[in-house]
Amino acid sequence: MPEIIQTTVYQLAELDEAAKDKARAWFREGGFDHDWYDAVYADFEQICAILGVTLDTRTVRLVGGGSRQEPCIYFRGFWSQGDGACFEGRYAYARGVPANIRKYAPKDTELHQIADALQAVQRRNFYQLHARVRHRGHYYHEYCMDVSVERESPSGQDMNADAENVVVEALRDLARWLYRQLEREYEYLSSDECVDTAIAVNAYTFTDEGRRFG
Repeated sequence: MPEIIQTTVYQLAELDEAAKDKARAWFREGGFDHDWYDAVYADFEQICAILGVTLDTRTVRLVGGGSRQEPCIYFRGFWSQGDGACFEGRYAYARGVPANIRKYAPKDTELHQIADALQAVQRRNFYQLHARVRHRGHYYHEYCMDVSVERESPSGQDMNADAENVVVEALRDLARWLYRQLEREYEYLSSDECVDTAIAVNAYTFTDEGRRFG
């Protein structure tokens, strides 16, 4: 014979601290199965465009049968040695980089330094440097980026002695910058304050021990 079993459920704010922590842990386990990094990627694409970096794209199949193009940006984090971020694409001189990056991100001194380094090395090489960036290996960090630098000189003039190293390090610094933004975004979204808001918005309920109900 069927039985009716009654269970008392609670909103997050009604739980004690231990039960709240268990409820938050439940949310964090599945709370990042979406593209939570989309805003960071979009910002990075804008910054790349300013600096003269054209990101490669790859085709991603959608559940409904269609497809879309996504930038070739990769990362892994945020707890293990070797975690990081990298990208694939092409770099070439762009006009007004130092001024434009300061206009876009006036307080970000790391981006300013990257822009200044690229501008200075291009000036010494008559703005003829370009680079190809490819990912290699099974990890995702700045040293997994294979960066080849060349100078397109009509007279066949070689690049300055330090030019290749400057460009490579600037692009790796850009990958490091990206990883820090991803890490900060993840820390923000997984903070108690943000998790509590998400749980409340979705009206999730829990048992008195903090177990998800329903």
